[in-house]
Amino acid sequence: MTKPVLRGVLVVAFFALCAFYLIPVYVPRPAFIPGFAPPPDMWPRTVSLIGILLGLLVLALAFRGGAPAEETVQTDGSSPRRMALRFAGVVMAFGLFLLALPYVGFLIAIILLTFTMVLMTGERSYRFWIALISVGAPVLLLLFFNSALGTQFPKGALLKTLGF
Repeated sequence: MTKPVLRGVLVVAFFALCAFYLIPVYVPRPAFIPGFAPPPDMWPRTVSLIGILLGLLVLALAFRGGAPAEETVQTDGSSPRRMALRFAGVVMAFGLFLLALPYVGFLIAIILLTFTMVLMTGERSYRFWIALISVGAPVLLLLFFNSALGTQFPKGALLKTLGF
C-alpha cells in the first residue's frame, strides 16, 4: 500500500471512529437552547464528516494518480526510534491530560498539555513565545467560550477547594 493510500485510509478511519463511535447517537438538547439553534452535536459531526470527505478525496487522488510526488523533507535528524518515543510521549501527555482534568480543572490541564505539545515539537529557542502560547492561548480560548458562547468547562477539585 502506498503512502497516499495509507494516509487516506487512516484519515477516513479516524474520522469515522469519531463520527460513528465517539459522538453519542442522541445528544439531548438542553432547555436553554432555543428550538432554531443547532443541536450540541452539530459541530463535532460536521467536522467528522468533513474529515471523512477529505480522506475519501485523498484516496480518490491516490488511486487516480493525481497525488503530487512526495518530496524529501528536511528533518532534525531524529531516528525512527526517537520519533516513536515522541509519539509515545504525545499519547502519554493526552492520557495525563484526561487523568488530571477532574482534579486540576480544564484551564490548568490545557495549559500543561499545550506546553507539553510545543516542547514535543523540539522547539526550545523561543521561550517567551512558548510561554505566551502555552498560557495565553488557553486563557483566551476559555474566555471566548465562557463569555461569548456560554460554555462552561470543568473547574476541577483543586480549583473548587481554592474557591474559584
